[in-house]
Amino acid sequence: MKKISTTILIFLATVPIFAENGYSLEECRQMALEHNKSLQIARENVKAANELKKAAFAQFLPNFGITGTYTWNQKNLSLLSEDALLPVGVKDQNGKLGTGITATSVPTPNADGTFSFTESSISNEFKLINGSPVPLDAKGVPFDPAKNPEKLIWKNYALLPKSAMEFDIQNVFTGTIGFTQPIYMGGKIRELYKIAKYGKNLAMAQEENKTTDLLLDVDEAYWRVVSVENKLNLAKEYQKLLAKMDSDVTNMIQEGVATKADGLKVKVKLNEANVMVTKAENGLSLSRMALNQLCGIPLEQATELADDNFDTPADAPQLIPIAQALEKRPEIKALTQMENIAKSNERIMVSRFLPTVGLTGGYMVSNPNVYNGYTNEFGGMFTFSVVAHVPLFHFGDKIHTLNASKTQRTIAGLQLDEAKEKIQLQIQQNSYKVAESLNKKKATSKNIEQAKENLKCATDGFEEGVITSTDLIGAQTAWLSAKSEDIDAEIDVRLCKLYLEKSLGTLEVPEYKQNSNKNK
Repeated sequence: MKKISTTILIFLATVPIFAENGYSLEECRQMALEHNKSLQIARENVKAANELKKAAFAQFLPNFGITGTYTWNQKNLSLLSEDALLPVGVKDQNGKLGTGITATSVPTPNADGTFSFTESSISNEFKLINGSPVPLDAKGVPFDPAKNPEKLIWKNYALLPKSAMEFDIQNVFTGTIGFTQPIYMGGKIRELYKIAKYGKNLAMAQEENKTTDLLLDVDEAYWRVVSVENKLNLAKEYQKLLAKMDSDVTNMIQEGVATKADGLKVKVKLNEANVMVTKAENGLSLSRMALNQLCGIPLEQATELADDNFDTPADAPQLIPIAQALEKRPEIKALTQMENIAKSNERIMVSRFLPTVGLTGGYMVSNPNVYNGYTNEFGGMFTFSVVAHVPLFHFGDKIHTLNASKTQRTIAGLQLDEAKEKIQLQIQQNSYKVAESLNKKKATSKNIEQAKENLKCATDGFEEGVITSTDLIGAQTAWLSAKSEDIDAEIDVRLCKLYLEKSLGTLEVPEYKQNSNKNK
C-alpha cells in the first residue's frame, strides 16, 4: 500500500512538470522568428536599406577630397628651339618704344649715295622717293615701316640663350584639396533620397510579409501536431473499446452465446484500429518534425505542446473596416512603396531635361612652382568656380526614357489596385469560412453528445444481449467519426481565424527577442 501511494504521488508530481514544460504557441512562434534564415535575411535587408538611405542623404552635402600625383618626365620643357636675339629699340619723347623713324628724323647721306638715321637704332639704308627718305629692307626693296616693322634692321641686339628658357619638369609633384557642392541638380538628389527612403520602407514591408507567412506556417504546423495527437489518443481509445469487445466476444463464443463470425468481425475492426494507431503515430512523428524544423528544435525531439488538449478556446476574430485592413497588409505597403519609387524615377527622368549647377573650390599646390618661374619648390593657390550645364539636344534619348518611366509608374499603380481588389475578395472569403467553421463546430459538438449516448445504449444493450456485435461496432464507428470530425472542426476554427487575421493584417506578431528559447 505504501508503494502504491508513493507511485501515485510521483505521478501527480510529474503531471504539472510536463504541462509546464510544454511549448505554447507563442513560444513556438518566438523560436521560429529566431531560427528562420529567410527572416534573418529580410532583417539584414532592412539594415542595408537603412544604410543606403543615409548614403543618399549624404549627397546633399559637399564632397571633400585630396588628390596627389607624381610624374617623371624624360625631357625638360623648352620654350625656344635655339638661341634668340632680341632687338633693342629706342623710345620716343613720350617714353614709348618706337621704330626709330619719325617725321623729324634727318637721314645722313652715306658714301654710296644711300641715307641712314644717325640718331636711330636701326641700320636700314634709305632712298629718296618723291623727296622723302624710304628705308630699304635687307634685299634693297623699299617698304613702309608702319606696315612691315619686321623688316627693320636693328643695330643693337640682346642675346636670349635657349638654356635660359628651359624648365626642369623631370620630377613633378602636384596636389589638390577641394570640395564639390551641388547647388541645383534638377531634383535628382531629392528624388534619389526619396527612393532610398521608399526602399527602406519596402524592405520593412517585405520583412513583415515574411514574418506573417512564417507565423502562418508555424500555427498550421502547431495545430497539425495537436490535431494528430488528439486523433492518436482517439485511435487508442477506440482500440481499447475494440480490445474489450474482442475479449467479451471471445468469452461469449466460449459460452456459446456468440458465433465465430461475430468474433471475426470484431478482430477485423481491431486490426483496423491497430493500423489506425500506427498511422497516427507515424503522422504525429512527421508533424512534430515539421514543427521542430520551423522552430529550430532537433528533428528527433518529441515536442510536447501546451495546447494538446485544446485548453485555450478559440475566440472569434475582431473584424475591422476594409480600408483599415488594406493599410495594415504588408503586401499593400510594399506595392505602395513600389509605386512611390516609380513616381520618383519619373521625376528623375524629367530632371534630365533641366540645367544643373554646382560649386567647386580648393587649394592646388605643385612642384615645380609654376607661379614663380618653374622653380623647384612648392607653390599653390586657392581656386573657386561655379559650373553650370544646360542640356540641349539628345536625339530623343531622354524623351524615350521618360515615357518608359511613365509606363512603369502606370504598371505599379495597376498592380496596387489589383492587389487591393484581391485582398478584399480574400477577406470576404475568409469571413465566410470562419462563420462556416463555427457552425460546423457547434454541429460536431452536438454529434458527439448523440454519438456518446448512442454508444452507451449500444454497449449496455450488447452486455444485456439485446444488441448484436454488428450494432455495437456501428455505434463505436459512429462515435469515432463524430470525435474525429469534432477535432477537425476545432482545428478548422482556429486555422480559419488565423487566415482571416492574416487577410485583415491583424495577425499578432510577437516582439522579436533574440536568444529567448526555453531550455527544455
